[in-house]
Amino acid sequence: MIRLRPAFWPTLVSLPILVLSLGLGLWQMERRAWKGEILDRIATNQAAAPMTLDQLLAGNPLRHEYGRVRVAGTFEHGHEFFLAARSLKNKVGLQVIVPLKTDDGRVILFDRGWVPDRAAATQAITRTTGRVEVTGLVRRSQIRARFAPENVPEKNVWFQADVPLMRKLAGAPPDPKLDTFFLEADATPNPGGVPVGGQTRLEIPNDHLQYAITWFLIALALAGVYLAYHWENGRLEINGRRKSQ
Repeated sequence: MIRLRPAFWPTLVSLPILVLSLGLGLWQMERRAWKGEILDRIATNQAAAPMTLDQLLAGNPLRHEYGRVRVAGTFEHGHEFFLAARSLKNKVGLQVIVPLKTDDGRVILFDRGWVPDRAAATQAITRTTGRVEVTGLVRRSQIRARFAPENVPEKNVWFQADVPLMRKLAGAPPDPKLDTFFLEADATPNPGGVPVGGQTRLEIPNDHLQYAITWFLIALALAGVYLAYHWENGRLEINGRRKSQ
């Protein structure tokens, strides 16, 4: 039988911290499950054979996120979009997204890969002309994360790939499926060495379990200190025994 007479100030200070620690621990467990689903999706879709654009669009394209898609068409150079602050081997540069008009006239966005600067992306040797057949990985349209910089479309400075807006600026009509994703180039080399494809990050760490354990241990330690304080001050009774006795 445990009887506790809570002291006002220790309880007022400890209770919010305890609730917060437990809440953060549970949130990290939810994040762990969410991250696990992403890793499972990556593994499953990476193991699948490359599909055609028609196969991708037959259902929800985002079900095949990180899956490989083969497309054929013509790059619409002159409508490049530049994703800022992208690094390759400790060198900061850009990633260049180019609209690709398929053989049947549909427009999709294709991230060709990393370039050191805009000049490298727009030189003649970099701009592949004529009909091309390329393979890319499905990535979802990106939204601005908290505290992340905002896109500046009027200066063609992008920090997130806003697919609907990019397609609109490229002159493509809205499309409920094509507006949800873009393709990131695989590691197939390009003439002149740039853009450098294969920039998709597939190894995503899942450290949320250790974060959750840390928060739960903080909550446990706080509870221990709280009970020890009450025991030392005779405010905690266990099986009829108190410290003062």
